[in-house]
Amino acid sequence: MMDMFKSPLFIDHKAVSAAPDKYIELEVNVAQILKSWRSSLFSFEWLQSDGAVKAPELLKDKDQQRYHAVVKALSDGQPLVKPVLGIGIQDHVEIGLGKDVLLVLAAQGADVIPVHVLRSDESDFQKYCTSV
Repeated sequence: MMDMFKSPLFIDHKAVSAAPDKYIELEVNVAQILKSWRSSLFSFEWLQSDGAVKAPELLKDKDQQRYHAVVKALSDGQPLVKPVLGIGIQDHVEIGLGKDVLLVLAAQGADVIPVHVLRSDESDFQKYCTSV
């Protein structure tokens, strides 16, 4: 699927750039991240009941704008901000920053994307990482 989105350029979120020693970059399996994030209280905003990313027209207006901004950035070859992930209190993935980027890439068929996680959460994310 990802024909026009083969190799997006990623940049660090300003929160990561401000405290680089606190974060580590990992490449994660998108399907596994979505499967875990589906348990989040916030996933209903972007995911259908079957776990698939909602079509843009089913999103709230603000999320539709974010969705289309990411699609435009992809088609224009603009850099995308790497999502920042964490582990929620129920031990599932939470998308702290960059939900729109992660979910648009998922909807476009991305298998693997780079993300940032707190160094202290690195071991919790090993099961979501791709083999290098």
